[in-house]
Amino acid sequence: MPKPAVPAPDPARNAPSPGRRRLSGWLGLLMACLPVLAARPVLAQGQAGTAQRRTPSQSEGPFYPDKPPADTDFDLLRQGATAYGKGQPCWLDGQVRGADGQPLAGAVVEIWQCDAEGHYRHARDGDRADPAFQAFGRVQADAQGRYRFRTIRPVAYSGRTPHIHVKVKQGQRTLLTTQLYVAGDPGNARDFLWRSLGEADRAALTVPFTPGADGLRANFDIVVTA
Repeated sequence: MPKPAVPAPDPARNAPSPGRRRLSGWLGLLMACLPVLAARPVLAQGQAGTAQRRTPSQSEGPFYPDKPPADTDFDLLRQGATAYGKGQPCWLDGQVRGADGQPLAGAVVEIWQCDAEGHYRHARDGDRADPAFQAFGRVQADAQGRYRFRTIRPVAYSGRTPHIHVKVKQGQRTLLTTQLYVAGDPGNARDFLWRSLGEADRAALTVPFTPGADGLRANFDIVVTA
């Protein structure tokens, strides 16, 4: 008796469905990418490529120099052959970055502050500032966005806790105007501008001035919208 015929396989019936083909394709792509993903470094907070918290702004105040000194370099303790010997010398340095974490090369950083007696180089302060103190400095950040000043630890004057004014520019644009405070100074809690800041903004603008081999040192990193 002859055997019944076995039907030939139906190619259309055995082919994977479109959904299964898409899933298989995605799984293959994922497996191919796993070695690449594993080799990529994880960026820590503060590195280029990570979102940064912008440095809070504050008012410019009434004493931005109306007549800047002839010498406006990084060293506020020396003008030509004249040296300023009052106050506590310190280095102030940091890095300027964009909100994406990239260094802002070429940004111009300005600082200004009162002398050790609490007087600004400004006509509104009665021209009482010590002429030996430069009081204002301007530097251009390097390729890594870094800047540095030589100055004094800021001092208090009537109504204000110690602070240094800071401005960041790029070309003709002002990217930031703010004020820098001294961590742990007892005058902070009585200062109306410092008290107006939220906790996170206070932390961003208040830095320690720590002893070093050649005076105090303060580090103030700045994040701006470029």
